Amino acid sequence: MLWNDDIREIKGIGDKTATYYRRIGINTVGDLVMHIPRAYDEYGEIIPISNVREGDTVIISGRITARPQARKVRNISIISAKMTDDSRGIITLVWFNMPFMANQLRMGTYYIIRGKVSRNNGRLEIVQPKLLTKTEYFNKKHKLMPIYKLTEGLSNNAVSKASAYALSELRSKKDYIPSDIIKRLGLMPYMQAIKSVHYPKNKDDMLKARKRLVFDEFFSFLLMLKKVNGERTGLRTGRTYEIPKESEQFIASLPYELTGAQKKVINEIENDMISGYAMNRLVQGDVGSGKTVIAAVALLINAKNGYQGALMAPTEVLARQHYESISEMFAPYGIRVTLLTGHMSAAEKRNAYELISSHKTDIIIGTHALIQDKVVYDNLGLVITDEQHRFGVKQRESIANKGEACHVMVMSATPIPRTLSMIIYGDMDISVIDEVPAVRLPIMNCVVGGNYRKTAYSFIQKEISKGNSAYIVCPMIEENENSDLENVYDYYLRLSEIMPKEVRIDILHGKMKNDEKNAVMDRFYNGSTDILISTTVIEVGINSPRATVMLIENSERFGLAQLHQLRGRVGRSDKQSYCIFMTADESPDIMKRLNILNNSNDGFYIASEDLKLRGPGDMFGVRQSGEVLFELADIYNDADMLQLASDTVNELSEKEAELILNEISKKIPLPTL
Repeated sequence: MLWNDDIREIKGIGDKTATYYRRIGINTVGDLVMHIPRAYDEYGEIIPISNVREGDTVIISGRITARPQARKVRNISIISAKMTDDSRGIITLVWFNMPFMANQLRMGTYYIIRGKVSRNNGRLEIVQPKLLTKTEYFNKKHKLMPIYKLTEGLSNNAVSKASAYALSELRSKKDYIPSDIIKRLGLMPYMQAIKSVHYPKNKDDMLKARKRLVFDEFFSFLLMLKKVNGERTGLRTGRTYEIPKESEQFIASLPYELTGAQKKVINEIENDMISGYAMNRLVQGDVGSGKTVIAAVALLINAKNGYQGALMAPTEVLARQHYESISEMFAPYGIRVTLLTGHMSAAEKRNAYELISSHKTDIIIGTHALIQDKVVYDNLGLVITDEQHRFGVKQRESIANKGEACHVMVMSATPIPRTLSMIIYGDMDISVIDEVPAVRLPIMNCVVGGNYRKTAYSFIQKEISKGNSAYIVCPMIEENENSDLENVYDYYLRLSEIMPKEVRIDILHGKMKNDEKNAVMDRFYNGSTDILISTTVIEVGINSPRATVMLIENSERFGLAQLHQLRGRVGRSDKQSYCIFMTADESPDIMKRLNILNNSNDGFYIASEDLKLRGPGDMFGVRQSGEVLFELADIYNDADMLQLASDTVNELSEKEAELILNEISKKIPLPTL
């Protein structure tokens, strides 16, 4: 079996199953074996029910003490049963929308149960517990079992079996990294690493395999980044820019005074634009630091010099918000603004294309639609990408190449320590906005255990009664056979039972279609929803001044930088806002980490402290989100491998780098740039 063979060559995968795999980007055998487990599960020992604690994921064995009870709340069926064992501990088992469990469970019969322990009205319970057979339990006990990213129609077991078959039949690939580098760095051979990361012998084997694959991602990325940056260095624009009087007028008309940091960054951008050379600048600013107004100044300067500017946002909702605010800002200056997104009608797109190509618009704001072949710009001079970590280098280059030697400005609210930024962003100039406008009140934070949940819900109800709204963030979309994390579907069912009927609750997650996501975010933004239960999809792309509370479940499972990003969705107005970090693990190490957030709203300080506390290379530390489009590597947890890959790339001559890049393109899928 070859790397590029169609996925249907694998035993048991026909046309229908292949469509499920294609939904998550798996088209070939190589795609499948590079679909690396996102985590691992391990079944521990059976423990006495009397020893279970809230927040723990446990395996217990006991008997059902009474006939299961069935009831309905808001059209949600709820089955509950009591279980006990020889330790005389008692725990309640609860299933939502699984009415068949009432007939499946037999009073007096012993069962092996796995699930996460929570507390409800003072009683310990396990919600949506998994029933295990003895054979299943003993076969999985103390084994590292891969957990894969899935889609509807694919089970974890099916992906695991298909991967095992592919690896047994796949012709081995020669390492694309020279053997002397592999030996010097002590890295595991490539094919061995792929096999071990799917089916490790033990934790040490898995960590060594992951180390090799993480190195590969960083190494390939930095090689290509070096090539791209080399092509941009020293580009002359061929254009003469002047700073127009409207720029000063615009700043003076703002209803607030710019911070010193904002003024400094604007000055740096102005110097870039009048230098005669193409700007290539990263603007890093913490959540709420005022990056959008800086982008607006750059777009105004560009427009008043006769050039078109493009602003690319990661979501349609954020693009529309930028469009509305910038259109309003620039109305007095005769600057024309156009919106272009993928979900506009064909007629709307045709109209936008005509306005752009004929230069009847000065600023184009949109999503990935801005880089489509049908979009022809007329004298494009400036390209800005917002939340730049959501776009690969190639996507940013694609839009920059729509013009000739365009100025490029990328904005990020992701707090990355400067030492890592210098590696990731190559030869980009970096500006940092390290002040927050005085108009915004600091977010009030608290870190609590699950016993605070009832109080948190009461507080949220109080804020809703004032006309405000709340986010509740869960790590998972739906119940996973290998995970005990809170998930939005089960959470919605539980919260619907607890909250008064007049409280309007909605769900948002990444598997929704774009139209669905936009509709949900619009309802929340417009005040038609009181509580939005969401995955981390809200990390970017929604700005609701009404939102004053965020409750983050399983906060111990997120990186601090990502928690800080999520927290930035509240505090978007002059109202006092709050963030509640709820944790199922109140161990000293976890509380020490989370209290960094409790005591500071400075994202760059938080990111640096997080890196110090966990140390680089911590596989089981929580993964940050989205800093660069890596499948496996994480710039925080794997900072040591990022540095190693950077040092290795810098040691290569241009010829050596080009040869290795050619080998990479022949042998493995290149990482997204």
